[in-house]
Amino acid sequence: MRFLRRLEGEKVNFNEALDKRAAIVEEALDRYLPSADVYPQILHQAMRYSVMSGGKRLRPVMVMAVAEAAGGKADNVLPAACALEMIHSYSLIHDDLPAMDDDDYRRGRPTNHKIYGEAMAILAGDALLTMAFGLLAKCSNSRPEDVVKVIAEVAAAAGTSGMIGGQVVDTFSAGEEINADTLEYIHRNKTGALYRAAVRTGAILAGAEEKKLAVLTEYAEYLGLAFQIKDDILDIEGDAAKIGKPVGSDLKNNKATYPSLFGMAQAKKKACQAADKALSALKLFGNEADFLRELVQFVIERDF
Repeated sequence: MRFLRRLEGEKVNFNEALDKRAAIVEEALDRYLPSADVYPQILHQAMRYSVMSGGKRLRPVMVMAVAEAAGGKADNVLPAACALEMIHSYSLIHDDLPAMDDDDYRRGRPTNHKIYGEAMAILAGDALLTMAFGLLAKCSNSRPEDVVKVIAEVAAAAGTSGMIGGQVVDTFSAGEEINADTLEYIHRNKTGALYRAAVRTGAILAGAEEKKLAVLTEYAEYLGLAFQIKDDILDIEGDAAKIGKPVGSDLKNNKATYPSLFGMAQAKKKACQAADKALSALKLFGNEADFLRELVQFVIERDF
């Protein structure tokens, strides 16, 4: 991979910028979510348990960073950024259920259904997905037609042509021999669709011109692919204490992954190739997209 040249101090600056944006998202999520003591308390406690469990908040941060790169303001897209994180949280709650991946831990803590039961986990996920679309409608600082466009984009990303479609193929491919095209379909939809939606949401709400929107979409496609391949790698080589759940989950569930299909060396090569393509897509931008460039390297180098 053509890693970005940077000094050690610049690494710190990126991490500080990422943490600063994540903290803004954290505060906003806490404000948008119903308080844990609002009736029915058990529902709101379950929602908060998963949403407020930490993480780098990459998807909402991307919404904000892309909006800024496209000439907009991060504050104006904050409701949309939080909406994407709520959808991400909903998907994780449902993915962890016994009927899906049957995982007991997420981010170092028991998964939602282990604390609140399967029925409440399903309802908490449903509530987060529903609330997310209400938040999207609150982006009052953008043109109404752009808000409507974003709602349609996010619905597609979360639906049958996105996350759910990818999850269906992933679920029913377990234990089956699949080809590279099917594996790429799973990754581009189950994981990549929400990254694509995050980038396009920030760009559209900031009023990005079509040419910039197109290259940002290409960036998102390859960043999401690099992220998922790296996840596949960490499921084998990762440290359970760092990734927050036991390694080997994919193997346990007989899931097809890039290492299982191509071998570890080739999987790592493909992750770097996807990262390179994500960087190349940003050639149209100047320094205003430096955070997005650093984000590519962060994704490919992470150990969690």
